[in-house]
Amino acid sequence: MKSPFTFNHTAPKNTDQKQPALFLLHGMGSNEADLPQLVKEFEGTHHIFSLRGPIVHKPGYAFFLIEEIGKPVRDVFDQVVTHIQAFIREAIVEYNLDPNDITLLGFSQGAILSQTVALTMGDEISRVVALSGYIPAFVKTEYSKRNIDHLSIFISHGDYDYVIPSQWGLDSKEFFEATGAKVTFKTYNEGHGVTPENHRDLVAFLKNK
Repeated sequence: MKSPFTFNHTAPKNTDQKQPALFLLHGMGSNEADLPQLVKEFEGTHHIFSLRGPIVHKPGYAFFLIEEIGKPVRDVFDQVVTHIQAFIREAIVEYNLDPNDITLLGFSQGAILSQTVALTMGDEISRVVALSGYIPAFVKTEYSKRNIDHLSIFISHGDYDYVIPSQWGLDSKEFFEATGAKVTFKTYNEGHGVTPENHRDLVAFLKNK
């Protein structure tokens, strides 16, 4: 891989044929070991790529910098979106992935990026799980977006999220519905995190093809 990302990869049991893939993007201050626990049930059937953000942000890493909540630093954000797109396309070729079964799963910063990448890659992405994120305003108004009426997306948010307001999750739901995507939207009695119920629901979403 020519990608600048550090990442963990687990392969499915059968690699003789093209297999589906999950790409995991963590939140600010975390790392590539954080999210694989959410998708352990898919280790035997999917390639799983968990990427590490390239920016040191103690106690872990970040994918981009922010001016304030809701406002990513634009040049850094633009660059990491481009790098994630390239990583996915390169992985499809190098690991013989099924190009028609590519899923993005992200929490917080990772959810922001997962939604953005899906909007910009169009039918190259099949499904998205966006946990406690939002779509930056400049992505909605300035980014070149592709048709996503094929896309299935699971968006979830905590009702008591004081890091990223729960209303922003609802805004994402409405935005994706307006663009023709098939949206599953859930809220939970939680702050900025993933409850056991949230975990069960996202696994059920991923299993429902």
